[in-house]
Amino acid sequence: MALAIGYELPVREQSSAPLPSVFARALSQSFVAFQPIVSWADRRVFGFEALVRSRAGLLSGASELVGAAESLGSLFPLGRAVRGAVARAMPGAPDGSALFVNLHPHELLDPDLASPDAPLSRVAHRVVLELTERAAVARRAELRERIDVLRRLGFRVAIDDLGAGFSSLDLLADLRPDFVKLDMSLVRRIDRDDGRCRIVGHLLRLAHDLGARAVAEGVETPGERDALLSLGAPLLQGYLFGLPGPDLSAPSW
Repeated sequence: MALAIGYELPVREQSSAPLPSVFARALSQSFVAFQPIVSWADRRVFGFEALVRSRAGLLSGASELVGAAESLGSLFPLGRAVRGAVARAMPGAPDGSALFVNLHPHELLDPDLASPDAPLSRVAHRVVLELTERAAVARRAELRERIDVLRRLGFRVAIDDLGAGFSSLDLLADLRPDFVKLDMSLVRRIDRDDGRCRIVGHLLRLAHDLGARAVAEGVETPGERDALLSLGAPLLQGYLFGLPGPDLSAPSW
């Protein structure tokens, strides 16, 4: 998602209240929904992706919340709210499971993120921080330095949306992440598209050669699942296994 400049509410959601008030209300009613990431081969939940939502009528989705936060310079409060919610939810997660948390590149500048006393830092060994190709806007040497600090705290790192753009491949080479998440545009209809099969197969081998585990996102059908399994995809995520919800519970196999 591109950085939002001068964010405005969609026409269908216009409010008489100014954006700062709308955002403050949405932030106060924000919560985290969790979508399972599964190891299908052994019918096991590997982890969950944490997705921010709000119970407020406006700015209820992640893209709207992040867009407003970017426009208002409020990414730090939003990120801290999400990370705090994930830390509070961690005791309810299945033993050994990981929680994947999306990280806006500008959050790397937040001192709270790398503080050993921050709530999420206390459970860092079970947290995977997801960076998208937007992180390419940061100075690469500075980015690596900040990621190294987070790794020393115990966090693992994922590159999201692999295959969506060349800059994500650049990040893969530079950051050597622990996980890569294959963009859902490559996963959709993969069972009916030889070209997608070939591309995903190459990306899976690349990730393996670099020591990263791959997560295929956006799996919606048994056909897509089976095609990915045949290619050796170790971890899968998508509506086929569970919608984002408030509980950290295993899907129905």
